[in-house]
Amino acid sequence: MKIAFCFPGQGSLERGMGRDIAESVPEAMAVYEEGSEASGLDLRRLCFDTPIEEVVERICRRILGVWPANYNCPGQIVVSGEHDAVDECCARAEEEGARRTVKLKVSGAFHSPLVARAAERLRPAIEAVKFGDPQAQFMSTVTARFEEAQRMGALLVDQLTAPVRFTQAASELVKDGVRTFVEVGPGNVLSGLMKRIDRSVKAVSVNDLPSLEKIKELLAST
Repeated sequence: MKIAFCFPGQGSLERGMGRDIAESVPEAMAVYEEGSEASGLDLRRLCFDTPIEEVVERICRRILGVWPANYNCPGQIVVSGEHDAVDECCARAEEEGARRTVKLKVSGAFHSPLVARAAERLRPAIEAVKFGDPQAQFMSTVTARFEEAQRMGALLVDQLTAPVRFTQAASELVKDGVRTFVEVGPGNVLSGLMKRIDRSVKAVSVNDLPSLEKIKELLAST
């Protein structure tokens, strides 16, 4: 009986690939060490520890006029910037193994320095508002930390130019003990992202009356 071994191409690259085998089988880890010595690259770090969010950041640092804008989930990052710079970033990402790049149809280069003037125009209006302490803890997708009322105004201004760190914020919530995530609003994009960030949590969306009744039952049982 013959056996064929099939090896996927660069489009199948993902963080942590081969790590569990290499750590369990000494002969396998030796292959990484020999390959690192031969290539001059730290293959263990590249395969085990280098997240995608890093690959995109490195590409953006090499291109003038484009920045990481949304850390949606592992393997899905949105960049923002000038048209030509975004096109170049997409091309380089594909060269480095991105499975798919899509240019989004949006009205501006949000979450990038290109909208800094808009942030400055917004600042006086925000500074005129007094924020009360939230009844529930507030996790910021700007800092990926729990924030107090006195920080909310500055964060609203910063959010115009800062990237959306949804992946990092969601991961911090999981570390804090959150096991159920409820998306409120049309669609279920964030619920889908949560399932890619951490499959152990429950993610549901509320966007109509039937789903509202369903979530009420869910929350009553937790």
